Amino acid sequence: MVRAMSFMVNLGALALAAVFFASFLGGVHPAGDSLAVFRLPIAAVFALWVIWSPWPAWLRWLMAVLCIGAMVQIVALKYTSHPAGPITIYQKNLLFQNDQVAALARDIQAADADIVTLQELTSRNAPLVRDLRQEYPYQASCALVEWARVAILSRWPVEGEICLDKQGLVGLQIVSPSGTFWAFSLHAFWPWPHGQKDQFDDLFPVLADLGSDVVIAGDFNMVPWSRALRKMATSTGTTRAGPLFPTLIKWGVPLPIDHVYAPGGGQATRRPLAGSDHSGVLARVFVFDPA
Repeated sequence: MVRAMSFMVNLGALALAAVFFASFLGGVHPAGDSLAVFRLPIAAVFALWVIWSPWPAWLRWLMAVLCIGAMVQIVALKYTSHPAGPITIYQKNLLFQNDQVAALARDIQAADADIVTLQELTSRNAPLVRDLRQEYPYQASCALVEWARVAILSRWPVEGEICLDKQGLVGLQIVSPSGTFWAFSLHAFWPWPHGQKDQFDDLFPVLADLGSDVVIAGDFNMVPWSRALRKMATSTGTTRAGPLFPTLIKWGVPLPIDHVYAPGGGQATRRPLAGSDHSGVLARVFVFDPA
C-alpha cells in the first residue's frame, strides 16, 4: 500500500513537472502558450506537491524554488507601477448577448476616452456604437465571424483604415493633437488547439510593418508572459499598459487576457463588467516620445 501510494505521488509530481516546464515552451509548440495561461495555479500545485514527494531533498527544493520564482515573476506584474500617458484607450469585450449597453455607454462617456476598442459587436449590442457616435464620430468595424465584429471608435479625425476580414483586426490611422498613429482593436481566437497561432502569424507582420507608432488593444485570449505576446510586443515595439489584473474568470481561474499595448506603455485600470463577462480596461498610454 505504501509503495503504491509512493508511486502515485511520484507519478503526479512527474506529470506536474512536465506541465509546468511545458508552459515555457510556446516557441516550440503553441500548446506551451495554452499551458502558460494557467502557469500560476500549475506552479502553486506543483510546488506543494513536490515538497511532499519522495524525491531527494535537493531536487524537491530546487523544483519548489523554480515554481516560486515563476509565481513571483507573475505576481510582481500586479505591483509594478506604471505612469499614465496622455492618450486614453477604453478596451472592452462586449459579450455578444450584452443587454446593458446603456450602462456601458455611460461608463465609456464618464471615462472620457479618446479611443474605444470593442469586440463581440453583434446586432444585439450594436446600439452602443450608435449611442456613442456624437462623442466618437469616426468609427470602423470588421468581421471576426459572420455574427460578430470588432470595432474601433475615435474622437479624432482619421486618415486611413485597415480591416483584416475574419481575422478579428480593425484599425484606424488617427490624427491626434500630438501626431498621427495607428490604433487597432483585436479579438484573438482561443489558443491551441484552436487557431490563435495561425491568426497571430498572419497579424503580427502587418502590425510590425506599420512602423513604431502603433497601439493595439483587445481581447487577446492570452496572458502577457506567453511567448506569443512577448513576440508581438518585440515585433511592434510596444509595451503593455499595467499593472496586471484579471479581466475574465474562466473555470474559476482569474485570467488577465484583455490588454492595451502602446509604444511607451502606460497605466491601466479595470472598469466594470457592465453586462459582459470581461472587465473593461481603461489605459492611459504613451504613443509618442515626450522629447
